[in-house]
Amino acid sequence: MKIKEDLNCAMVIFGATGDLTHKKLMPALYNLEKSNLLPEKFAVVAVGRRDKTSESYIDEIRVSIEKNIYDNIKDDVFNRLKKRIRYHKQDLADDEGYSRLKNVLKDFGADANILYYLAVSPQYFEIIIGKLDEHDMAYKEKPWRRVVIEKPFGRDLKTAEYLNKKITKVFPEENIYRIDHYLGKEMLQNLIVLRFANAFFEPVWNKDHIDNIQISSSETIGVETRGGYYEKSGALRDMVQNHLLQLLTLTAMEPPKSLDEQDIRNEKLKVLKSLNAKMDSIEVVRGQYGSGDVDGENSIGYRQEERVEDESNVETFVAMKLFIDNERWRGVPFYIRTGKKLKEKATEVVIEFKHQPQIRHFKDSENLKPNLLVIRIQPEEGMEFEFNTKKPGTISNIVPVKMDFCQNCQTGVNSPEAYERLLFDVIRGDATLFTRWEELKYSWIFTDNIGKVWSKSKPEFPNYKPGTWGPKEAMALIQKDGRKWWDNSGGSRV
Repeated sequence: MKIKEDLNCAMVIFGATGDLTHKKLMPALYNLEKSNLLPEKFAVVAVGRRDKTSESYIDEIRVSIEKNIYDNIKDDVFNRLKKRIRYHKQDLADDEGYSRLKNVLKDFGADANILYYLAVSPQYFEIIIGKLDEHDMAYKEKPWRRVVIEKPFGRDLKTAEYLNKKITKVFPEENIYRIDHYLGKEMLQNLIVLRFANAFFEPVWNKDHIDNIQISSSETIGVETRGGYYEKSGALRDMVQNHLLQLLTLTAMEPPKSLDEQDIRNEKLKVLKSLNAKMDSIEVVRGQYGSGDVDGENSIGYRQEERVEDESNVETFVAMKLFIDNERWRGVPFYIRTGKKLKEKATEVVIEFKHQPQIRHFKDSENLKPNLLVIRIQPEEGMEFEFNTKKPGTISNIVPVKMDFCQNCQTGVNSPEAYERLLFDVIRGDATLFTRWEELKYSWIFTDNIGKVWSKSKPEFPNYKPGTWGPKEAMALIQKDGRKWWDNSGGSRV
């Protein structure tokens, strides 16, 4: 789908010299240019505090794009892109800088739509929004003004409400795009298609046929250079509050009235409202990695990481069992897990189906494995369905087999990066894959309730070694129900 050619749009990137712009935004714009998906009248104003010329900045951008795209950079594509970019030196709190920026934007014409992208630390969100308002650069109905805000959106419900109040004074809700890059991942988007475009899934997508649902996002690396940020967030706020709860809503939501963005977001919101966050009915395990040997090399613990407190009680691992209190899912456990320095890197959703009553007629029926639908989001993109069939031979032995589809395993197949899709959607005004304030509010209510309970006790940290699947208490979380989700000796599913 190409954006209409007569759209006149300028994208202003605050934080243009930072890692996000270099590693994600500019490579995404390059790929959109390569696919001819940018409007003909599209320009980028790169705002940074460092003393650079447009020429020197563009040279740096080329190096970054070369490092962060799959294919070799094509000169003709980059030459088209670089004509769209100009660098604007400015301090983010400098009034004179905003006056000059306003004049720069006038060069694109009175009919230019403006997209402001805040690729900066959260401490600058309020400053930038306030200055745009003061200089009459913010909301207009026509041409439109939109603002994209990266996470974290607040540190808890109170700070999120404060920030939201400041932003909605300047931009209406429909012009605020709170970005969660997980929602731009190809297979996560495929969840909606998988459920609602296939006649054989939706009829069994409920408590009568599904035993449990497992949502897991594991990393093999530690916090690396993000120790300062992680000390203020931890795994609960960094991953569960946004990424994993968004995965949960797309997996569990009711069929929307239509594929309109508001209908989809309304159904996601209903899931968040139905989460039971009472601690007497939700089981949560938290963990922090210590030091240990991984593949013959010593790996330092979280407390030894840069900019981390010596006695830090910040969690780097969270696993939980929760329920959704509605007719479709009542009684079905949802298991969520995320952590640093775990055994494998993977993000996936596993749907475990119930055994059917007639299975008891088969020999060794108690050993038959349940049917599984696995949706792999990263690093591999695809899905597999595991079912039981007879093993060839005279004796009737039943064995599990898999139907497997890998989207990014085939030669020549390259799924778009999340930021490509998200930038494309912002420009054309599709907010389906962005988080509405109400969703954010209820996700903070859920995680704040957990955080309040945690604050009343001191955890025994560190409590798991790097290269494992986390604390032993997490291993037992699902096993008490007679199932086995993950263990220390194998993969995330057994």
